[in-house]
Amino acid sequence: MKNEKKLFYILLFLAMIGWGASWVNAKVLSRYIDAFDMIFFRFGATALTMVPIIIVLKKSFKIDIRSLAIVFVSSLILIAYMRYFFLGTTYGTASLGGALVTTLVPINTFILLVILGKKRMTKMDVFALVIGAIGVMSMLNVWKFDIKEITVVQNLYFILASLLWPILTIVSSKSTKISPIVFTFYLYLITIVLDGLLFVDFGSIRYGDFDYLFWINMGSLVLLATTYANTVYFLGIEKLGADGVSSFIFFVPFSAILLSAIFLGERISPSILIGTILTVVAVKLLNR
Repeated sequence: MKNEKKLFYILLFLAMIGWGASWVNAKVLSRYIDAFDMIFFRFGATALTMVPIIIVLKKSFKIDIRSLAIVFVSSLILIAYMRYFFLGTTYGTASLGGALVTTLVPINTFILLVILGKKRMTKMDVFALVIGAIGVMSMLNVWKFDIKEITVVQNLYFILASLLWPILTIVSSKSTKISPIVFTFYLYLITIVLDGLLFVDFGSIRYGDFDYLFWINMGSLVLLATTYANTVYFLGIEKLGADGVSSFIFFVPFSAILLSAIFLGERISPSILIGTILTVVAVKLLNR
């Protein structure tokens, strides 16, 4: 049992690196394709890779009507999230996006649950939210008091993404009759159908223009950041419990910052680093 836990800890750590790397992958891919093309490529390939995993895990592909309706709504939200995720990294830096969005998501989720009456706020929660707010303001570098720098469009895209993911999480949680992995498979499947029908111009995609950098980053995004990371995360919850895997989430923003510096040459500013640490502390306090 101990060896199994150690193995899952290693697998989860690698999964979090994969999620952090997705911000770097998206930044590179923005040079080749737009947001909707990326959604189609990413989730189309991921859905295919999930089929053998679901079969090996002996999960049923059956889905009830209620869950299918939730999948449809969730798919629309996912497309909107991915669009702002992609636009933010296109115009901004992968390090800021990876730090800001991944730390804001649990904070915004908590706030939404309080608004919906699903959670009660304590004095410690208020204290945590204040720390989180200071952290977010530090990442946005508000202390320079330069309104033009604070209100740049990429910051808006990142904030919108951090609001859409909690909504997606809350909506998706309403489906309880099928395995999370199977739900995710149908989520990706419906997402590419809607994305392909409504947004993708297949005639404009020039496959011959894609070099090895495109395929390496798309492969990483599909296999490491999506198929592998999501599967390990869901299995980790089953094996270790939600509490056992929640702490690993904190590796994501730091891996995004580090990988952005290594592969994109982005400067790790003190404001982003300090802000990330503060928001991670806030999230830890909220999830205590």
